[in-house]
Parts: sequence; C-alpha cells; structure tokens
Amino acid sequence: MFNKIIKLVLAAIITAWSVYEFSQGHILNGISILLLAGVFVFFYFKNEILLLVFLKLRKQDFDGANKLLDKIKNPSAALTQKQEGYFNLMKGIMTSQTNLTQAEKYFKKAIKLGLSMKHDLAMAKLQLAGIAMTKRRKREAMNLIAEAKKLDKHNMLADQIKQLKTQMKRI
Repeated sequence: MFNKIIKLVLAAIITAWSVYEFSQGHILNGISILLLAGVFVFFYFKNEILLLVFLKLRKQDFDGANKLLDKIKNPSAALTQKQEGYFNLMKGIMTSQTNLTQAEKYFKKAIKLGLSMKHDLAMAKLQLAGIAMTKRRKREAMNLIAEAKKLDKHNMLADQIKQLKTQMKRI
C-alpha cells in the first residue's frame, strides 16, 4: 500500500528505534522492533498487493485479482522493476480474455522489464505466441514458441507448447 521509498524510510526509522531500545538495555524490545523493520524491508522486495493477487489467481478468483491490481495506480512509482514486470504479466493474463491487443502490450512490457523466474518468462512468451497465432503471424509465433521451449527447463509448459504447435499446423 505504501510507496517503495516510504517503506525504506519506515524501515530505517524503525531500525533506529530498535538501536535506541538496545542502548537502553531493552534487548527483547529491540529484537521485536527489529523484526518489525524486517517486515517493511520484505515488503519492499515483495509487494503485498502482488502477493495477494498471486493467491487470488491460485484460487481462480479473477475478479478479485483484477480489483487488487487496479489498486496499484502508478506501477512505475510504487513497484520495483521486477515487480512491475510481474504486474504487467498479471494484467496481461487478466486482459487476454477480453482484449488481445492490450494483453499483447502488457506481455511485451513484462518481458522488457524482466521477470525473475525463467518459467514465468517462458509463460509470457507462450502467451505472446498464442496471441500472434490468433492474429495470423505464424513466423513470430513459431519463434516465440521456440524461445519458450528453451526457457522451460523443467518441462512445466510442455503440454501447452504441444497444443500450440498442433494448432499452428492447422493454420
């Protein structure tokens, strides 16, 4: 909910308070307050709204996930670069059911910003391949499928890749 800079400032202030408690001899208070500062540092690296969106998507609650994503008004100011990549990935997944052109923009921006896990990057490229296939851009779709296959080291997306390849043969 807080801006990323505010989270770091709060963590620094709480850490200073913890040091003060240590200097006064209140060791348990200092440790507890230091753990509180750790929460703000954790939420700097892992955005709380994005974590809730992942939970909503796991439960197949797309409406709730979309409402949570809409709470992030300015993603470039509120999120780090990787978090903004995941924000765009999830917005692309949400809009791919209604508007393929907008979803394509979200997926391309997510790939450009970067995703921390290779299978997430493979999934974004596979989604882009599906969009390219529906728009009759066969060469681009084949290239994206090949890139997704290279990134998918543990064959988590093997079934989806096979399905897209069989659909490509029909075109």
